[in-house]
Amino acid sequence: MGNVCHLFLTREKAYFLHNLLSGEGIQCVAQFHKETLFDDYCISSQNEDCIAFAVDISLLQCAVRSSVSICSEIGAAGSAANRLQIKLVKTLPPNCTQAMPFLTFETKGYKSAVIQDVPISKPLSRAQGLELQTALDMAQDIPPTLVQVPDLNQLQNFVDRMKRVVSGEKTVAPPEDQNLSAQTRSERAISRGDAQSVQVSVKHFSKSLQCHLAKPDCAFFGIAPQGACLTVIFQFFIPGTR
Repeated sequence: MGNVCHLFLTREKAYFLHNLLSGEGIQCVAQFHKETLFDDYCISSQNEDCIAFAVDISLLQCAVRSSVSICSEIGAAGSAANRLQIKLVKTLPPNCTQAMPFLTFETKGYKSAVIQDVPISKPLSRAQGLELQTALDMAQDIPPTLVQVPDLNQLQNFVDRMKRVVSGEKTVAPPEDQNLSAQTRSERAISRGDAQSVQVSVKHFSKSLQCHLAKPDCAFFGIAPQGACLTVIFQFFIPGTR
């Protein structure tokens, strides 16, 4: 979706937020209960135990993949419990006179420990955190109607074709509407309250569907109140809990 996201940590959940503070382009919210990510979790701040900061996604991904690889090797040889610790720290980089914030991954290997420091932004102020929380609350408003999509691959292929062609799919209209155009039928359904419409960028829509590569268990689509945006919800279940 982009190169930078906000990591928003609260007492109970961790959120990965992309583009929530901007009104343009795709907005993305990924939330995890603390028990999903951590065996032990401790957070403390003057902002009601909430901490938010920006982080480069590619650097974060490299650190996570490296740590997972090391933990997997340990797991094959024995218990991997408590082998990875993630901390928010301030350290003094080389040739610098001011300490900088980092997200530190400390992975305990078979004979040594590997420490990776991922640079992050200065934690958001109370006012900035409130702005982010407000945007998060708005982004999590569930549309009144959600439609489940059974085959994301098929939808992705269809949207990809829409980029290159003008013609659309043809369906059979009800007998009473067969003499009406598709636009007229849509307008009548919307006026009766039987349908909603929202105009989206095909490029943005196609990009949002790329999440199907992560193989979500369920996908839902809905239109936000007042037609503010198209909401796409990808749901993942912990194996064995569905």
